[in-house]
Amino acid sequence: MNSAQPVVAVVGAGAVGCYYGGMLARAGAAVTLIGRPAHVEAIRQGGLVFEARGRTERVAVAAETQIAAAAGAQLVLFCVKSTDTDAAAAALAPHLAGDALVLALQNGVDNPPRIAARVAVPVVPAVVYVACHMAGPGHVRHTGRGDLVIGALRGAAHAAGSARLASLAATLDAAGIPCRVSANVEGELWGKLLINCTYNAISALGRAQYKRLTALPESRELMAAVVREVLAVAAAEGVVMPPGDWVETALALSQSMPEATSSTAQDIARGKRTEIDHLNGYVAACGAARGVPTPVNRALFALVKLVEDGLP
Repeated sequence: MNSAQPVVAVVGAGAVGCYYGGMLARAGAAVTLIGRPAHVEAIRQGGLVFEARGRTERVAVAAETQIAAAAGAQLVLFCVKSTDTDAAAAALAPHLAGDALVLALQNGVDNPPRIAARVAVPVVPAVVYVACHMAGPGHVRHTGRGDLVIGALRGAAHAAGSARLASLAATLDAAGIPCRVSANVEGELWGKLLINCTYNAISALGRAQYKRLTALPESRELMAAVVREVLAVAAAEGVVMPPGDWVETALALSQSMPEATSSTAQDIARGKRTEIDHLNGYVAACGAARGVPTPVNRALFALVKLVEDGLP
């Protein structure tokens, strides 16, 4: 990979894909955003509207609707919803360059192995901490953080070596994307799953920004209960969590992302199905398989599914 100016394709150019693709393009990378027609048309006409840190600019990027546009990319940002992972990975596979890296920028813990089962190049799991949303066609608005944690996928047939991980982290850092390489990316992914399970459903059901969730004692206790259940399931799964007080870590996130609303809340507001099956639903399923009670996660999962059932 050319760490200075890699050729980048973004598969699933929604908010996360547009933010990280936009950051790389601003740093000089040749970026192609592959997304929905409305976004692609707007970007083709006026560039990507990139709103972050009190500044709005237009970033020149290519935009396409077909996944074949990923051909020749050295770095593929894989940003589709978890529900679309299998189909998107299978569609992407024949277009990947032999020297490509696929960086999985998704919620949940099971996406990287699902992608790796369908492609013949290294898949790099990434833990994503960013608050952003699409403010309109071709218009991404960033509201908090933006850092990544990456690492090697255990047991993968095509795992990225330490040198490639270091090079990727350097590329991202140079583009203003703080990136840390972890020797325990599985634990880091479960840490992010814990955060998602703590915030996403409650933010969606309560129609509340993160700062409100932790300001109310009743919702703080609900969030703490979610954390304790996820930790119990992770332990039963044999996951080694990064050290620390995870209840305090989870609740403190609202201080760095006070204005954020969860992707689950955003999906529901747009009348779209959510990733709840891969968040609280995944924890509930793993808990059931391991004999670990998860009543709070199961209730949140059921309530979001009920809301989904009422969508048009």
